[in-house]
Parts: sequence; C-alpha cells; structure tokens
Amino acid sequence: MTPTAFWRPHTRKGARRVGTYSFLVNGVRRTTDENKSLLRFLRDDLRLTSVKDGCSEGACGTCTVVVDGIATKGCVITTKLADGREVMTPEGLDPAEQEAFVYAFGAVGAVQCGFCIPGMVMSGAALIRRNPSPSEDDVKAAIKGNVCRCTGYKKIIEGILLAAAVLRGERQIDPGLERGDDYGVGTGAFRVDVRRKVLGFGVYPDDITSEDYPDLAYAAAVRTKYPRARVLSIDSSKAEALPGVLGVLRAKDVPVNQVGHIVQDWDVLIAEGDLTRCMGDAICLVVAEDEATLAKARRLVKVTYEELEPVRSIDEAKAAGAPLIHDSFLAFGNVVRLHDNVCQSRHVKRGDAKAALAASAHVVTGSFETPFTEHAFLEPECAVAFPYKDGVRILSTDQGAYDTRKEVAHMLGWDDEPERVVVQTMLVGGGFGGKEDVSVQHLAALAALRFGRTVKCKLTRGESIAFHPKRHAMRGTFTLGCDEDGLLTGLDCEINFDTGAYASLCGPVLERACTHSVGPYTYQNTDIRGYGYYTNNPPAGAFRGFGVCQSEFALECLMDELADKVGISPWEMRFRNAVEPGDVLPNGQVADRSTALKETLLAVRDAYDANEGHCGLACAMKNAGTGVGLPDKGRCEIRVEGGRAVVYSATSDIGQGCNTVFLQDVAEASGLPKSHILNGECSTEAAPDSGTTSGSRQTVVTGEAVRGAAFLLRDAMLAVERGEDAPAAPVRALGDGLVVTLEGGEPYRGAMGDSLRTGSPVRPDDPVGALSRLEGCSFHYEYFEVTDKLGADKPNPKSHICYGFATHLVVLDKDRRVSEVYAAHDAGKVVNPIAIQGQIEGGVLMSMGYALTEDFPLKDCVPTARFGTLGLLRATQIPDIHAIYVEKDELLPVAYGGKGIGEIATIPTAPAIRNAYRRVDGVAQSRLPLANTPYERKRRR
Repeated sequence: MTPTAFWRPHTRKGARRVGTYSFLVNGVRRTTDENKSLLRFLRDDLRLTSVKDGCSEGACGTCTVVVDGIATKGCVITTKLADGREVMTPEGLDPAEQEAFVYAFGAVGAVQCGFCIPGMVMSGAALIRRNPSPSEDDVKAAIKGNVCRCTGYKKIIEGILLAAAVLRGERQIDPGLERGDDYGVGTGAFRVDVRRKVLGFGVYPDDITSEDYPDLAYAAAVRTKYPRARVLSIDSSKAEALPGVLGVLRAKDVPVNQVGHIVQDWDVLIAEGDLTRCMGDAICLVVAEDEATLAKARRLVKVTYEELEPVRSIDEAKAAGAPLIHDSFLAFGNVVRLHDNVCQSRHVKRGDAKAALAASAHVVTGSFETPFTEHAFLEPECAVAFPYKDGVRILSTDQGAYDTRKEVAHMLGWDDEPERVVVQTMLVGGGFGGKEDVSVQHLAALAALRFGRTVKCKLTRGESIAFHPKRHAMRGTFTLGCDEDGLLTGLDCEINFDTGAYASLCGPVLERACTHSVGPYTYQNTDIRGYGYYTNNPPAGAFRGFGVCQSEFALECLMDELADKVGISPWEMRFRNAVEPGDVLPNGQVADRSTALKETLLAVRDAYDANEGHCGLACAMKNAGTGVGLPDKGRCEIRVEGGRAVVYSATSDIGQGCNTVFLQDVAEASGLPKSHILNGECSTEAAPDSGTTSGSRQTVVTGEAVRGAAFLLRDAMLAVERGEDAPAAPVRALGDGLVVTLEGGEPYRGAMGDSLRTGSPVRPDDPVGALSRLEGCSFHYEYFEVTDKLGADKPNPKSHICYGFATHLVVLDKDRRVSEVYAAHDAGKVVNPIAIQGQIEGGVLMSMGYALTEDFPLKDCVPTARFGTLGLLRATQIPDIHAIYVEKDELLPVAYGGKGIGEIATIPTAPAIRNAYRRVDGVAQSRLPLANTPYERKRRR
C-alpha cells in the first residue's frame, strides 16, 4: 500500500438530529450532544490520551490531530466543527506508519521529554500522506505550528524525513537498534522511552483518569487578582453549596502553611488578613467531583481585597522605605528576620582585583541587563494524590521526588516522618529547572488527605506562566582587565538578581552566577558581589544554565571588547587565556585531566577564519554536580527480578535521557543486553535518593552510582560462574571515585583498575545465564566525592567534581540572520552519541531565543504574555546547527568519564550572537533580547 492510499475521502450521509455531532475517530463513528473542544472530547470522553494538552490556547501544537487529512490543533476545533469529518490520532495511524515513526524518531534522537512528540508525529504523518517525498523545508513548514522546547527541531525534522524514506521503501527498519543488542557506553543507544512517547501511550500525570482511579476528584486554586494586596475576606459559601463540590480549603486547613525548596517563605494559601506577593498566589483550594463543577465553583468564590502598590523592580526593592515583601523566613529550621528586601547575597573573592585592574594595560567596563525568561516546558504542572498507608502517595511530574517529599512532608507537619509521603515520578514533559519547586503536588496531597479521595490538581497554561519560578532577571556591572598581551588580570563585578516574590533557589543560582562569572580562563584576581532581591514579580529560581547564562553573557561580551583593545582576534583572545589541564581556575580549583576547552576552540577555528567579520564567538564552563561542600550523593540499587537487572534510583528523567544512560552503564559493566536490563519504579518508596535533576549531575553523580552497583552485580555474576554461591544478603558498598569500601568498612576486593574502563574484557562468559542464578539478589552503591565549601581556606579548593567546557561560533548571513551555529563541547566521554546531538541543538536554540526573541513582559508585576507570545522560536527559524563534541584520551575516573551536557549547551550562544552583531553593526549591545535585528518584534515590557 502506498502512503497516499491511506486516506479515504469522507462523504456526509444522511441527516442527523439537531444538537448531535457525529464524526469518525480512528475509523470508528463517534457521536456527542455536547459542543466542546475536540481536544477535551478525545481525552475526556474517548480516553485518547496521546492527544496532549499543552496550552489549550492554540499555540503549542501538542494536541495536533489529523482532520480530513489536515494537521489540526485539537484545542481550536470543536465537536460541532468536526461534525461529518474524519479525525485521526496516533492510535489510528496505520501500523506501518507507527513503526516507521518509532524507528525513525529513535534512530535520529528526536525524542527527549516526549510531550510534543505525538503532535509532531501527526503533523509529519499528514505531510507524508500528502507528499511522500517531502523536502526539509516542507517538513519545517508542516511543523511550524508545533513547539518543541527540548530538541531544537533538527532531530524531529530528520526523524520525519527518515520516516518518509521508510514508508517509501527506500530505508529499512533495523529492529536491532530498538532491541539494544549493542547497548554499552559510547554506542548510539535507542532511548528506552521512544516507543511510548512516539505513540503517546506513555503516562504523564494528566493522563491518569477515573478509569485508573474510580474515586478521582479534581482540585484547583482560586488565585489572587493583584500582585500585592491584603485579603480582606473570602466568601466560599456559594461554591460549597454547589452540588458536586467536596469542599473549599483555606489557610487554616493547612497544618504548616509554608513550603519552599530551600527557604520556606512560600505560603501554601493566603489567609484572610494576609498579603499576596505575586499573581500566582493561591487564596483557597476548591475540590469537586468533576472539572466542569470545579470551574463553576471557582467562579463562585468571592474574595475582597485592599489593593496595594507593588514593588516592581530591583530599584524599587532597594529604595529607602520600600515595603518588605517578607519580614522573615524559615531556613534549615531557623527563623531569619529580614530588615530589607535582600533575599540572598554572595561574595566571591580571590587575590586583589582592585590592584590587578589598576595595573592592567587594558580595562573595559560594561553594564548589562537580561530579562526574566519563561521555561515554556510543554507539559503544564499536574499531580495526582491519594491516601496511602499512613500517609499519602503523589504521582508527580517534577525534578526530584525526594525534594517534593520533603516539601510536602513539611507542609503536613511530618518533618520527622517524611516517609509517610511517597512521591512517584511519572513521565516528565520537560523541566529546565522550572519543576524543582512544588507547584501542585502539595495541593493535591492536602486535598487527598482532607477528603479521603484520589485528587488531580493541574495548572492551566496561564496559571503556570504566572506561578512557577522563571530565569532571574539580571542587572550587573562588570570590569575586566588584561595585560598588553591580552592575558587576563582581574575581574570586578556586581550582580543583581530580581528573585520575585519567593526565594525558590535564589541562593544557589546567585552563587553559581558569581562563581562562573569569571569564565573558563586563567587569572587569579576576582571580586564578585551578588545580591538577590525580593519584588512582587513572579518568583525566579532554577533555569537551565542556573545563573551562568546571565553572568557569562556579560563576561563574553567584554572579552570581545578587550580583544579589540589588545589588537588581536576574539578567537586568539580566548585561546591565550583558555584553561588547560593543570591550570588553576579563577576559583582556585585545578583543572583536571579531562579539560578540553582549547580543543573546542580549535574545533571551530576553520569556521571562524572562513567567516571572520560576520561571526561571533563565546566560551563557557559549567559545573557538574552540586559541589561547594554540600552532601551531593549518588545512589543506586540493582535488584535481580524476573531474570532481569532492574535499576532503582529516584532520579527524574525530564528529557535529558538519564534513564537510558543508566542502562548503558549497566550493559557496559556486565555485558548484559538491553533486553535483560530495566529501569525500576522511580519513587521514594522503591528507590534510593539520588538527588535532584539539576546541575548537570545525573550522568556523573548518579551515573557513577549506577556503574558502582553494576560492578557489584558483575562481580557476583563472575563468582557464580566460578561455582561460588550467590550473595545471601544485599551487597552494599560506597566509593568516592577512587576508593571503594563495603558498607561495614571492609575494602572492596572485586575486579578494579582497568576493568572500570569502557570495553573492559572483565565480564561473565554467559551474562544472561549468570544473572539467572542471582534471582532475588540486590546490589547497592553510594557515590560521594567530597568538595570544598565556597570560600574554603585552601590554596586550591575543589568546588565541583568536574566542569564541562564549550565554544560556540555564530555566523550571520547577508540578511543579518543567524545562518549557522558551530557548537563544540567537551562533555567528557560521550555516553550516547545519538542523544548528545539533540541536547546540544536544543540548548543552542533555547539560547538563541534568549538572545533574540524571548521576553517576559510585566505590567505592574502582572505577566502579560501568553504561551504564543513568549517569542519561542519555531522550526522555520532554526539555523544550521553543527553539534561537535571532543573527547580526550584521558578522562575522569568516574561515570566512564562522562561529564554531562544539559546546561552548558544553553550558555554560550547568546553572547556569541551579540558578538556577531557587534562585528557586523559596530554596536555593543548590553541588553537582551537584542534590538535592531531581523528577529525583533514589537515587544511589551
């Protein structure tokens, strides 16, 4: 059958009675009397949860279905408009099409978080049915209405083109790729979650329905009308009297009415008499039997306010007599009293920057401003909770199950017994730092315990935009100096962050902005002061890059200006100062043997020379792991269950692919095929705590824990092959990257040394057979490598386990548009070559949006943007991205030498773009997004 033969034209036959709408869905006649969005009919009535709800505003494309052969957003067409038509969802694709898309998207690495993917597939399928041999431009045009925040679109485009080639019979599906016959470290691994994400049957929290939990109820908050106001009264009597309403919860119903990731300053619900602090604040929580009743009940709640003047900016927060956003907060069990609006501050100093700058041959100073940025992950926040054992179980989409457990337990007054809260991480539709704080998890848990029901709580896209923490807006002044040869001498800077209404992760983000503001270069005189200010704007917290996008933008702009003063090229300026193995970084840490910044510069040298005069350059470094003296531990337990090695580690795969990396680590160590390795349940009940998905830490920190557990398993497999007995008790060990000891302190005596490297011959002769003799055994490993706290009194403190390095080169065409980006990365050992390309491309495009199109306009602290007006780049706007990765022969001794890629990929592109425009236009812009470019649109600030 040819691809074009799949479609059958529809004809309307017979009359229907007025008010009844009838149409085909996946070949089956469906009828409804209700005129509502097709998206809601497909999800709520037919349970076709492959059709995702990303915005319900017609902007994101996650709900794309095919209607009469045309890719159509399900949220903008109603059942009335669908009357007499043929509708197709991923479930209705021909099996040949399904297999083509699964193979193609997996083979090229088109799948990350997966939330946009079913919609992309349907746009691609409609195109291929209409045009079996599409061009790349055809594909870009076909998916223009579909947003992807993870991949940068390039891999999705490649996937659709490959699927078309398969359906034409020009390419064959290789079943061994998905089967994972060769799945070790360094091989192009087919991700473990491709099939369920491509076909849409993977479960995100919003895909849970009353078929899963028959007692399912729904909760949503009534939120403030004003960013700063006193709540005078709350009248919920009419809402509570509405049939189907279970109740309305207020602040008095919350055992401990504050949460917070590190600092507890965030009211769960705003009480009568108290002040609101931003537009996301919840006043009360309505719980109802169904969503229609819930929506009606929320409208019936009447809140009376005394509107107050908000604190709009850093300047207003600093002003004498400014109202305090908070007068105190709780941190690590201690109440901290506040006398101004400074939420957090940091001072990072080494050497004598003042003297070094005074003695410098050349000095440049600049003031820079960067905006708030919305994460725009495709999956809005959602959680389902129900009473469980002596507490509550939460099915969540977040970046750290144990972090969520801690926050919810605190709210419930269970700090001493947090195990009563069980958090299970479902599929996560993107995060980028925006799902580190609790958003709906605690509300769902509160309602579930109060009413003894299963409760779903989710945010609309508008609520999400108003509520969850953004990338911090920055204002900073930087002074950088060098000698007559261009060697850097010193840096002085002050960084000011707007952290909005709540602390979130202000402290760690500010700290990382300060410690990385020095860049990946060799000089020893720095004085960096950082301040985070409370305002009434939406809160700011973690965002991919974790503060470094802001400070590195400023530094890399000044690097170009210094190069001009010295009279050398920007490339030469960076190469002369680039850190090498054994050099001392500005923070005092000695660069380890894997450091390959100069190699990334060399990787883009030819492209730089070929485009000098209309290109821009920037370098970056980014830590892996939390570091700075904190107890950042990786933990993994491998249990042999049903003849398979099941990997348990409570880590969130938010699209970066860590679950696949972990299985590759086990396959590499043990010789087992993918068919005999699985990811276990990611929950606080079933898996050990291995920390937050943040700081590019999972590949390194949890990866080393997985590798350690895999070697314990491997040695047990070798032992049973020698005729020894299987372990009678769980095997537990811990290590710091160099020394491994058993739990009781006894040195580990298994195979070590060269056997820890990739390609090791130390493996069982019959891995599957050996594994079968270990049924019921478990192997637990904890990895903890000590780092030094900020400001440690040491000549060469170790701030982080390791750093990744990168150089990005941006080329402008004759129309002043970004035509090419060369993104060269030192990520250590590339564990999965398929996955790293998409990570780099996605980071580049996110950074390009930061530089050129994205903004988060506020009017008196009220967000005015919708999802469709955030300035997110579309598939038709992407440049040609060249993802380049360099590997040194000498790598780190942990995690097979991998260093992670998630954050650093999004740091250097923005300053490289600014530097490219400076070369072309001669204007040294200092504010993002850049003005006077072909990408500029009418922006509301």
